[in-house]
Amino acid sequence: MAYYINLFSPTTYETFTNSDKTISGFAENKRSIANGLRPGDKLICYVTKVSRWIGVIEINSSMYEDDKPIYYPVNDPFTLRFKIESTVWLPLEYSIPITDSKSWDHLSFTSGLPPGSNAWTMQVRSSLRKLKDEDGKYLEEIMRSQMISPVSYPLTEADLKKIRTNVTALQSTGAIDLTIPDGDETNIIPNQSSSRDSIKIQATLAEMGEKMGFKIWLPRADRQRVLEHWQAGENCLLDRLPLNYVNAVLKTIENIDVLWISRNMIIRAFEVEHTTSVYSGILRMADLLALQPNMNVKLHIVAPEERRDKVFQEITRPVFSFMEHGPLKNTCTYLSYENVITLAEDRHLGNLRHTVLDDYDESAEDS
Repeated sequence: MAYYINLFSPTTYETFTNSDKTISGFAENKRSIANGLRPGDKLICYVTKVSRWIGVIEINSSMYEDDKPIYYPVNDPFTLRFKIESTVWLPLEYSIPITDSKSWDHLSFTSGLPPGSNAWTMQVRSSLRKLKDEDGKYLEEIMRSQMISPVSYPLTEADLKKIRTNVTALQSTGAIDLTIPDGDETNIIPNQSSSRDSIKIQATLAEMGEKMGFKIWLPRADRQRVLEHWQAGENCLLDRLPLNYVNAVLKTIENIDVLWISRNMIIRAFEVEHTTSVYSGILRMADLLALQPNMNVKLHIVAPEERRDKVFQEITRPVFSFMEHGPLKNTCTYLSYENVITLAEDRHLGNLRHTVLDDYDESAEDS
């Protein structure tokens, strides 16, 4: 038996609460991990936005696939399914805040951290991250105790605002909006400091890809500045894209901030915020999929932690929900500057597969 994190947004928490709680699902990008789940494994459930432990789910079957909606009325992305038993499921006002001493002081990834540290958040950034057995057993124990002898943890006004914002955003079914909202940063010129940061992140992503054995593509306009921070190995940085696409597609691809390429195929594509705005970077990814809907490539918007919510707000805009390839939120994920740096510092990086990024990125469905 093993323990894994299972993330719920306020919206999917509400939907699951109102269901018979016999089926749970995960998105396609979790396939490799989901394949390894076995009956008896347990999911420790955590609700984002309000950062609370909410329940324990036991897996009762092997993985199967089903596109019948369980969380969303249409286009439900959680098609990798399991039959489950919800052994603990707490009302939101009785769920346990991760910052409460009952949780914080006893978990390997929070105890001893200084106030204000966000180092623990990596553990709850993505569903199906494996927990240490002692952490999983402890969280199961305190949630079972909470179910038997409940203690109230009232939601603050800030919590309620986050919940309302999440539910409103994900339930929006209005007309497609092709306009950029007032105040969007697309017309803001990044300052020199933020621009330098983005160039360094481009260089870090390029170096990571090189260590993993990929060829690297950088837009020609950025190359000189990126190469001030990255010494490309011989024959690593491509001078031309080895791709057989029409000119309109190639022009879009050539302007994406970083590409990892293997055997004439794009494996990962990265748009780094600050070099473009959040919206225009996402728009470039959407253009790529619209021009080449059969392209199977992992897309990432890379931005500082403080821009996380903005990235998800843009990825989930209705204009990106009705694409031939499927909603953009199913394909394009968020990767923080902080996680890029953390992964780049792994001394075993050269021995890892590119799928390790799936443990560090975040999808809009997990937010």
